[in-house]
Amino acid sequence: MYKAARMVLMVFGVMIMATPAMAQDGGGPMVPNLVGAGLIVLGAGIGIGRIGGSAVESMARQPELAGKIQAAMIISAALIEGLGFAALFGVS
Repeated sequence: MYKAARMVLMVFGVMIMATPAMAQDGGGPMVPNLVGAGLIVLGAGIGIGRIGGSAVESMARQPELAGKIQAAMIISAALIEGLGFAALFGVS
């Protein structure tokens, strides 16, 4: 229960912080855009966190491959972050 409540508060926090950044001159409801932006940021954060956790776990199991695992982790995280930015620009 605590984890779900924390997740909901985090989503609303992202939506509140995204409001000034995505201010628009035109009319129309911005709520769908803000919800979409919050979900995009949340999904990208969860994805990057899972990549980092899995990479650290695999480095602990096979320390001799730490360099290759770290390089793959950084490339994957950069691709996810780039996709998140592209999706944010598409939403606004």
